[in-house]
Amino acid sequence: MSSHHCGAKQYRDQFMNIVTVYSGNQQVYANLYQGYAAEFSKIIGDKPDEYGLFEIYPTLGDAVTGYLLYIDGVPAALTAIETKAPNEFEICDFYVVPYFRKNKVGKQFISELFEHLKGSWEIKQVLGADHAVKFWREVVNDYTSGNYVEDQYQDEKWGLVTRQCFNHDGIAK
Repeated sequence: MSSHHCGAKQYRDQFMNIVTVYSGNQQVYANLYQGYAAEFSKIIGDKPDEYGLFEIYPTLGDAVTGYLLYIDGVPAALTAIETKAPNEFEICDFYVVPYFRKNKVGKQFISELFEHLKGSWEIKQVLGADHAVKFWREVVNDYTSGNYVEDQYQDEKWGLVTRQCFNHDGIAK
C-alpha cells in the first residue's frame, strides 16, 4: 500500500480503482468531502465557512490516510482511515457519491480496504445517522460472517455513537 495505486478490478461491469490520497489528487478528495460534510451537517450541527466550504476533519496525514474510489475513471467515493496503533484501524469518514449508491459499491470499496489492512477495526456512527448504522451493520456482518461486536457509548467528540468492532484474527477468511 505504499504506492498511490491500491488496486484495480472489474466489479459488476464497472472498472473500480482504489488510490491513496496524495498531493496530486487531494483536491479530488476535498471536492468529494464537501458532499459528505453537507450530508451530515444537519446531524452533527456543522455549517460551512464564509466561502461555503466545510472544514475537512480529520486532516489527512500522519496517522490518517485518505483513499479514493474511482469507477470507470470517475471519483465515486472516499474514506479516511486512522491507524491508531500498528494493525489497529478506525474509519473516520466514509462517503459514496449518491449517483454510485447502487450495486453495493460502498461495500465493495471498504471490503477491499479491509483485505489490504489486516488487523482490528472500529467503525462509529453518530446518533441520528440511521442510514449509516444500517449500512455498517450489513457490511461488517457480511464481511465477518457475524463475528463482530456492536455497542453504543458516549464518545468525547461525537456524543452517543453506535460502534462496530472486529479483528481479522477472529474471522475465517
